[in-house]
Order: sequence, then structure tokens, then C-alpha cells
Amino acid sequence: MNGNYLIPANTKQSKLILGFFTPVDLGIFGIGVTTTLIMLFIFQGLTFQMALIVLLPALISGFLVIPVPNYHNVLQLIINIVTFYLNRRKYYWKGWCIRDGKE
Repeated sequence: MNGNYLIPANTKQSKLILGFFTPVDLGIFGIGVTTTLIMLFIFQGLTFQMALIVLLPALISGFLVIPVPNYHNVLQLIINIVTFYLNRRKYYWKGWCIRDGKE
């Protein structure tokens, strides 16, 4: 292979359910849809505003788990953005080097 490595583009997709979702994603979506269905059974004769409020759990959970390019879903994108801004971004050299020690 002359030092070249061939990595398939879809290596992560084989670990995901239906190629897009993790079990946590399906759990989040399932909880959102279940909450919405329970609220639909509880509140009968909804106005338009109440219908939007009742549908919010399913809409929000669906938004969090929809696939986006370069991330497997919006939730992972949000987690990566928050992690980037909350963690230290100034890195100090702690490796080995000939000039790293005392002279």
C-alpha cells in the first residue's frame, strides 16, 4: 500500500442505529414523543397556541436528533460547541524534548 491507508468514509455509521442514531438519541426522541402523546390525551379541544405548546417536546427532541453534516446530530454539535468554549484553549508543552530539562 506504499504507506497509504484507506479508511472507509462511513466507519462511524456502522456503530449507529439506522446509520444516524445512538441509543441515547432514540431515548431522547422517544421521551419527547411519549410526553407529547400523553399531553395530547390529557388536553382535549386545544387552541392553536396550546397545540404548539403540547407539540414542543416532540419538536425539540426531534430537532436535537436530526442529522447534520460532519456531526451525527444537532445534540452532538451543541455538546462540542459548549465543550470548546468551557474548556481551556491555551495548551502548555508537556512533551519530551532535548531542551525540556535542566541544562
